[in-house]
Amino acid sequence: MNKIYWILVVALFLSCELLGQQVRKSTFEDVLLKNATIVTITNGTIEGDLLIKNGIIAEIGTSLSANGLSEIDCTGKFIYPGFIDGGTQLGLVEISSVSLTRDSDELGDYTPHMQALTAVNPNSVSIPVTRVNGVTTVFSKPTGDLFPGTGAVIDLHGYTPDQMYAGSKAVLMNFPSTGRRGRWDRRSEEDITKDNEKAMKKLKKFWDQAKIYSQINQTGGDYNPQLAAMVPVLKGDAPLMIEVNKKSDILNAIEWVNKQSIKAIFTGVSEGWRVADSLAKYKIPVITGPVLQVPSRASDKYDVSYSNPGKMLKAGVKVAIRTNETENVRNLPFNAGFAAAYGMGIDEALRAITITPAEIFGIADKYGSLEKGKVANLFVCDGDPFETKTQIQHLFIRGWNVPLESRHTLLYDEFLERDPGIKK
Repeated sequence: MNKIYWILVVALFLSCELLGQQVRKSTFEDVLLKNATIVTITNGTIEGDLLIKNGIIAEIGTSLSANGLSEIDCTGKFIYPGFIDGGTQLGLVEISSVSLTRDSDELGDYTPHMQALTAVNPNSVSIPVTRVNGVTTVFSKPTGDLFPGTGAVIDLHGYTPDQMYAGSKAVLMNFPSTGRRGRWDRRSEEDITKDNEKAMKKLKKFWDQAKIYSQINQTGGDYNPQLAAMVPVLKGDAPLMIEVNKKSDILNAIEWVNKQSIKAIFTGVSEGWRVADSLAKYKIPVITGPVLQVPSRASDKYDVSYSNPGKMLKAGVKVAIRTNETENVRNLPFNAGFAAAYGMGIDEALRAITITPAEIFGIADKYGSLEKGKVANLFVCDGDPFETKTQIQHLFIRGWNVPLESRHTLLYDEFLERDPGIKK
């Protein structure tokens, strides 16, 4: 009896929770957005109209006719392309502190064949929270050891991971570090050096095996999923995303990449400002962030993380911005805002979360700017999206008119005019 009682209590709690967090369904419709200030990113700012048809931007111009389609008056409003976060665990982790809700990490040093896309939860409560801040697309990536897996770019709308997939994947690698793993790391300098040498030997061994497999695989042979995942990287058909942060590690990673003759994208790169000229010289694109973090060294100025993207950009590095977050991916616009204020500038900071990550991921023909023929990922707002006071008023993902609802807005509405539930 006691067991049945608790089962009923849990079931009731879950049903109430689900009802309390239910977000309205999106609608798929052709719509004309009229009289807006259209920030195209790639072709300047236009005063006019934008037509969405079949999930695509069909036209941008002035005095466009709705021809019976739905029409939204955007007078005094701005239209921006949906923001792209270049690195998150969104959809893979629900609550960072609860292990049962984390599905971003697999056991083993070499798991490049593990696909993050298969683990994405389309019903994550963090997804609506994120997209109502204008973030429509993210790179969802696994975490772990040397080769933790393959990440995927996803749109934040859909019932299944395949429906969300935006057409780009990349194998991840954590470059062996010569630095400490945190303030809790009490290893001696000698132990740190030994651990780094050991990790580099492991990397060399696996890389050599992957090269041999790539050659053998052309003539047939036993299938090895770990090594097979590396073949597109070795052939230059796909990039390798390398997480690296410390100055000396970045320089070592540049040297290693040049020896391998592969396409590389550096991620993290928190000390990229120290070696920006080298990154620019070898034309290595960077996805840096989070910008909103404390300095990695106690001797650094308070604003090194804020100014890092701008300094790399001025040196000639292609720079995109990420949050590297799970629950707080919604703060991407504010990461970019700080980068803008600390040397990057507003226009370039906007590019760093729109067209630049689209170019780095190879999807700029469909994403990253407001242009005819591109996917209709965009939002309408009443001001600068880097300002916290700005309100997003309409949101479209792949042409779906997405309700501006999330767990946060529902809780706000619930308690704004709450009934105390006490009868006298």
